[in-house]
Amino acid sequence: MVMDGNAGAPLPGPASTPALCCRQRRTAMGGYELVRSDDAAVTTPDLEFGGSTSSKAEPLPPPRPPSPAARQRLVSLDVFRGITVLLMIIVDDVGGFLPALNHSPWDGVTVGDFVMPFFLFIVGVSLTLAYKRVPDKLEETKKAVLRALRLFCLGLVLQGGFFHGVRSLSFGVDITKIRLMGTLQRIAIAYLVAAICEIWLKGDDDVNYGLDVLKRYRNQLFVGLLLSVMYTVLLYDIYVPDWEYQITGPGSTQKSFFVKCGVRGDTGPGCNAVGMVDRAMLGIDHLYRRPVYARTKECSIDSPENGPLPPDAPSWCQAPFDPEGLLSSVMAIVTCLIGLQFGHVIIHFEKHNERIINWLIPSFSMLAVAFSMDFIGMHMNKPLYTLSYTLATAGASGLLFAAIYTLVDMYGFRKPTISMEWLGKHALMIYVLVACNILPMFVHGFYWKEPKNNLVSSRPSEVHWNQSMKR
Repeated sequence: MVMDGNAGAPLPGPASTPALCCRQRRTAMGGYELVRSDDAAVTTPDLEFGGSTSSKAEPLPPPRPPSPAARQRLVSLDVFRGITVLLMIIVDDVGGFLPALNHSPWDGVTVGDFVMPFFLFIVGVSLTLAYKRVPDKLEETKKAVLRALRLFCLGLVLQGGFFHGVRSLSFGVDITKIRLMGTLQRIAIAYLVAAICEIWLKGDDDVNYGLDVLKRYRNQLFVGLLLSVMYTVLLYDIYVPDWEYQITGPGSTQKSFFVKCGVRGDTGPGCNAVGMVDRAMLGIDHLYRRPVYARTKECSIDSPENGPLPPDAPSWCQAPFDPEGLLSSVMAIVTCLIGLQFGHVIIHFEKHNERIINWLIPSFSMLAVAFSMDFIGMHMNKPLYTLSYTLATAGASGLLFAAIYTLVDMYGFRKPTISMEWLGKHALMIYVLVACNILPMFVHGFYWKEPKNNLVSSRPSEVHWNQSMKR
């Protein structure tokens, strides 16, 4: 699966006999190939970890490449993924008490709003290692489609409403009202598009400098630019008409609400183009029913926490809105494509300092552009996945990944991060069992005499289904 940490295929290790070994030679087309050598002491560059190794050479002083035993995978990938999983759990369990950790009700960015982009970014980085060599493009494309489909279907089961909650012992969902989009569905879509780009849209230009990477993968960059422009134009130019919706009140009574819009370019909760497109294409009954903007000042007297509606609350406060909607997932693809470019640096540059420089420059550049856009009114907004939000979170992802790489893969600080490495290797399992509350619901099924007498009920706060990492 995408999140299980196995996307990066291991590199060939050193030869097992002194009579025959392999070394990697850079070709004229900018790629790498294995070359036979009769000298086992020949120094061979390690593309994933930088530097070189030799069976006869003395250990180099720090910074140095990890030992051959640790050369099975890029450890910083797992550590980055593990930190993201831990952050996801913290946001879920502590976000209700600390607004700074919870998702932003609308405009602005909090710590919780980095979880989804971090996952998408590291998926992109991992894909470059998984598709470093593609002998059969059609076959690899079929496999990518099947992986994405499995992930999408898993998301439907976990977040579509089949499980009713931690404190409910019932399950099942009305397929006419199943939630179609969600966290895993969004990752599946971004993974599939990024995988297709990595399989089919590679150039053959030689890579010697940072700008050469941009030239070699210019077709992928063009796809990302095209998606960004298209989404921004749709967000600010689509006309949003008036609309209405219904909700079920006490006693199964239907309440109707009318939302007056008739505008273009509105990025508020009620009249934005993202919500309109999702309502039209997915259907309002298939959207998330506890929108994040319910915690705004307009909709909650306890803002930024959930609370009773103010007397003058707008009519859109209770309208369904999916934070992982169809249209906004376009920019999620862009985040994954940015991750691809960071992964290409690993493939084409051997030295640690070259990799770090080629990560830091675009990271700081994206952050500068993001804050400039936010300053002129194109605000960072996670539910809408705006361009400024995309660039800010991608830049932060790049800086964090560079820092982790420096500590773990460059200087070899493995012990302090071993727990994060384990979390990263089992990210999908932990997401399903913990973040999606499958494990708490299973434990809740064993009680003493009455359902309320169980270990889950002893928790200080109730964790609702679909509240975990829904964004």
